Amino acid sequence: MEASFSFTLFLVLILLLYLLFSAKKNNKKKNLPPSPPSLPFIGHLHLRRKPLHRCLARLTALHGPVLLLRFGARPVLVVDSPATADECFTTHDITFANRPSLPSRKYLLYKNNTTLGSASYGPYWRNLRRIATVEVLSSHRLQSSSDARAKEVRAMARELLRACNAAADEFAKVELKSRLFQLAMNVLMRPIAGKRYYGEEGVVSEESKRFMVTVEEIFALSGASNLGDFIPLLRWVDYGGVRRKLMRLHRVRDEFLQQLIDELRTKGGEESQTTEAKEEKTTISDLLSLQKTDPENYSDQIIKSLISSLLSAGTDATANTIEWAMSLLLNHPNAMDKTRAEIDARVGNGRLLEESDLPSLPYLHCVVAETLRMYPAGPLLVPHESADECVVGGFHVPRGTILLVNAYAMHRDPKTWDEPARFMPERFEGGKGEGKWLAPFGMGRRKCPGEGLAARMMGLTLGTLIQCFEWGRVGDKEVDMAEGSGLSLPKAVALEATCHPRPSLAHLSSEL
Repeated sequence: MEASFSFTLFLVLILLLYLLFSAKKNNKKKNLPPSPPSLPFIGHLHLRRKPLHRCLARLTALHGPVLLLRFGARPVLVVDSPATADECFTTHDITFANRPSLPSRKYLLYKNNTTLGSASYGPYWRNLRRIATVEVLSSHRLQSSSDARAKEVRAMARELLRACNAAADEFAKVELKSRLFQLAMNVLMRPIAGKRYYGEEGVVSEESKRFMVTVEEIFALSGASNLGDFIPLLRWVDYGGVRRKLMRLHRVRDEFLQQLIDELRTKGGEESQTTEAKEEKTTISDLLSLQKTDPENYSDQIIKSLISSLLSAGTDATANTIEWAMSLLLNHPNAMDKTRAEIDARVGNGRLLEESDLPSLPYLHCVVAETLRMYPAGPLLVPHESADECVVGGFHVPRGTILLVNAYAMHRDPKTWDEPARFMPERFEGGKGEGKWLAPFGMGRRKCPGEGLAARMMGLTLGTLIQCFEWGRVGDKEVDMAEGSGLSLPKAVALEATCHPRPSLAHLSSEL
């Protein structure tokens, strides 16, 4: 019996060695991208450092702009070349149109990865994309909701004014990230569900607090941070309790979204949370109306998937980008003064800035563009996965390879940008930045559909803060620009600044 078992074990080892050497031989024939030395079982996971985009930039600087890594058993293609990135999202756009099928997603997402950002490319994803672009993010929808955005931005300015009035010298020390998140949440919730979760004088609902924490935790656990996605043994033992965390986060988020749907369904689509909401049509009520005639394409699960994508991406990314912009302007007061002078010249002191003013404020646009260049909301974009074998940059890419495009590194490439580490909005003046590689919202058919909304929100919010207040740093030191980690790009240290109402606009305080 022992001899038989030993012989069987010997045959298995011989077979494994044959497969290993055959795979290596085939890989050499197929001209795979360069790859640094790896370790058994874990591959290149030992090379990871936070933040991941900076770690990968160091690796591509050593081994070349197209790099093949192995995270456990999963091949990962890292691209740090504008020409190769363009090739991935033009020539091979359909091949890379899928999202990675990571095991942890089944605990966090709806059945079959059914959110707009995670669904596999195909009819289901196309239906979600169509609903998002037509029912939520179309030019008509954005135009019809512009008043709601203006009201929320002015409500935030009003809260800042109260904080200034309460300060002894009218110079209030404020923390901006939470205020910006609250603003983004209200801006999205008004057209989506006719609700405001953050009220006057800092009143915050408990459900919105839970949702805010949920979004932050989800982004922190997303990307390549979950080792269990790449090493089965760690997944089986639930290393770090990630599975339990993801299941809890999904449950909290699902309860929040289902409550929104049930409230509007019970009320027959007539919102009554706010006086303004009574006059506004909401996205959820419109989708529920469509559900009556087309229940398959507008099920509760699809509605929740869509709303989840909009709220998660729209709140965190918008708040992060505006916080980065204010941090940069505080460290570069000349740029702050130049932005304010443009607003004063184009808008004047007789009224508050409106969305319709944004096209006539080119320097403000340059500030936003330069912020997105230096600190893109998704430094590695959103990961893609190859549905088939292909050739990228002359290298063979196996099927099922995760694609990470290092937008952060390419936005700071000295071959493309002069003095890339320097904050210089002037580089975009007069269309000088056109034609240079810049992709803060992604590329190809999976590009973020919310770019138009984000641009309006960032311009209006940043412009209003600069028009209405004088800003300063807390203390003599420059604002800490350390980067956090996760799928998005948060600041490691939340921004605190001093603000003071501008005397020249005191007569407009009643309009806030």
